[in-house]
Amino acid sequence: MNIEAVWFLLIGALFVLMVVSKRLIDALPMTGAMVYLGVGFLIGPAGLGLLTLDLYGDSHLLRLATEAALPVSLFAVGMHLRVACGHALWRLPLRLAAPAMLLTIGLMTAFGLGFLGLDLGAALLMAAALAPTDPVLANELRPREAGDDEPLRFALSGEGGANDGAAFPFVVLGIALCNAGPAGLARPWPLAAALIWGVAGAVAIGWLMGTLGERLIAMLRIRYGNALGLDEFLALGLMALCYGATLLAHGYGFLAVFCAGVALRQQELRATGSARKPRDALQEVTLAEQEQSEQDPRLAHAQLAESMMATSVGMERFAELALMLIIGCVVSAHWRELLGWTPLLVAAVLFVVVRPASVMLALAGSTLDWRQRGLASWLGIRGVGTFYYLLLGVEQAPDGVARALAPLLLATIVASVLVHGISASPLMGWYATRLSARTRRGKTSRPT
Repeated sequence: MNIEAVWFLLIGALFVLMVVSKRLIDALPMTGAMVYLGVGFLIGPAGLGLLTLDLYGDSHLLRLATEAALPVSLFAVGMHLRVACGHALWRLPLRLAAPAMLLTIGLMTAFGLGFLGLDLGAALLMAAALAPTDPVLANELRPREAGDDEPLRFALSGEGGANDGAAFPFVVLGIALCNAGPAGLARPWPLAAALIWGVAGAVAIGWLMGTLGERLIAMLRIRYGNALGLDEFLALGLMALCYGATLLAHGYGFLAVFCAGVALRQQELRATGSARKPRDALQEVTLAEQEQSEQDPRLAHAQLAESMMATSVGMERFAELALMLIIGCVVSAHWRELLGWTPLLVAAVLFVVVRPASVMLALAGSTLDWRQRGLASWLGIRGVGTFYYLLLGVEQAPDGVARALAPLLLATIVASVLVHGISASPLMGWYATRLSARTRRGKTSRPT
């Protein structure tokens, strides 16, 4: 059999299938990630055997692939959040990305210690890997466009963008405890300083590069008619520069790339103004006038931000397909290990107990009503971020710890892709209907 031809046929058929079946997928309680996961399982060892990936032997290659894809999604998420810094709406994702994540880590660590019999390092590593929600698989939950300030979508998207990087120090701490035991905390202050710098440095570098990058490109376009077009190069270049600079500074690159996307959008917001959305500002620009609009001081910032966001979203679709195929293939090689009671119990406890409790406590007293809090409690999708931290643990933690945690983390990813994928669209559709009805009642009740 010509395996190369088979692969071309398979990938080509999958691309075409996703295009022609998009309306059907949108109408059904399912997502593209579910399709990709299933195809990955089918081509893996438990199916056709076209692709065999060794979670342990190929962990470095798999981690690099995941690490290269995640920044694309994080940058795209940051670009969607077009609300001025200091606005009260930002408190919602901050509550979810900090207090809710910390509560999740604490509760899951306690569960690992008390019910699963794990050591402290292994329990913390498991909890930290499961804590971040996923930016790649949560497309249905994002703001519909830059400038959409619907609070639930804004909160969930901001959470997914921020906590992938914010969970990193806890993963590092868990791995250190796995390798050194209690001795890993023998010098707590240098360790704490390194962890704090990882977060603070990432925020500073990401914000600086996003701000300066946007200003530089906009100035070159407006004043000199230079740096026009090739916005996909700009987007990828900014992501890579930001991620690389942060790693060299010993910061957390995921958080930096997200902050760069937010900072770039803040520059566009200042230039365009909050009175109109960038899409509205550009709606009358024809294809023939695009280059001219890129040099227009009134439109250049909006044109740059929208083009870079569209490019990032397009690249993200390919990253989602590739990563979910990889995860499906890995699951295909280990599916029997995922069917034990322990992996299923971990997923159930996280989804039904820990996530709701953490979110409800973190959002207590917020502006979200009970419906919005309930949806935020349920829609905590786990996926690529958890897979990345699993691979990091396989590379750096003791082999016994990695092999014990792998089924728990993989089972949670699969369960999340399925149960959250099935429920997300119907729940968000129900929520949108309720929101529209409330808006109509508010309009009709106003005095004329």
